[in-house]
Amino acid sequence: MKRDERIYAFFVAHTSRSIRRFSIHRRWLKISLALACAVLCAALYGLYSLSQEVAHARLEDENQRLRRENEKQLRQLHNLKNRVEAVEDKTRRLVEISGEQGGETPDELNRQQGAGGPLVEMDAQEMAFVEQRAVQLETTLQVYENTLLERARIPSIWPVEGRLTDDFGARGNPFGGGASEFHDGQDIATAWGTGVVAAGDGMVTFAGAQNGYGQVVILDHGNGLTTRYGHLSRIEVEAGQQLTRGDVLGRVGSTGRSTGPHLHYEVRINETAVNPLQYLPAKEAAGEAQGEQ
Repeated sequence: MKRDERIYAFFVAHTSRSIRRFSIHRRWLKISLALACAVLCAALYGLYSLSQEVAHARLEDENQRLRRENEKQLRQLHNLKNRVEAVEDKTRRLVEISGEQGGETPDELNRQQGAGGPLVEMDAQEMAFVEQRAVQLETTLQVYENTLLERARIPSIWPVEGRLTDDFGARGNPFGGGASEFHDGQDIATAWGTGVVAAGDGMVTFAGAQNGYGQVVILDHGNGLTTRYGHLSRIEVEAGQQLTRGDVLGRVGSTGRSTGPHLHYEVRINETAVNPLQYLPAKEAAGEAQGEQ
């Protein structure tokens, strides 16, 4: 007897209460179940793929964020390195301005001293601390630099090597006659042609001949402070020129009201002459002046 491959389902109709029979072949049922399983698997795979794409997108966003933070830290480190190098350069310049020689530079210290240890990367908090310290160091150096620059303007070195002759104040007339006069500078006797240097940083406001001084150079050091270098045989600067302490401005001579080769050196505050010796080191240091022979 042939096996019936059909599956029957019975439904009750509510209108006539009659029973109708429907049949579905087993083959179509299997195909339907297979299609349903395929659709379900495809849906599950789609959901899985979507979740993977979302996770991948989140991971890519996180990687982008980490890359940006890393690039930001690299830029900060690069800026800190540049600032450290600038601080080192400024330190060297300040050492030169302050006149301290023979000290070891940071590069020399690095070559002489060892350095090492395990690698420990800085986090954002440590980076901020280093940044704060760099700002404090830069501020301190700026204040120190301004102080040294202001100090460099003070005429505090001997303008020429030589022997002190007539001092600041009352003196007898060097041309005789027994009369007394007020001497508003310091005379320093030395050989003709000896180099005369600027006693401090300043700008040349006058360079030429002036009654009594002969060939004279006047420097303005700021804040009403000026210096004068008189009786020069030759002037080697011009008005408007900016000089640094120790720059040669002329040569010793005997021009103007002078009895022999020497430098007449004045210091004035708001055009009032003051004793130059109060700005200069002790006489024993005069031999260390920066004049040229």
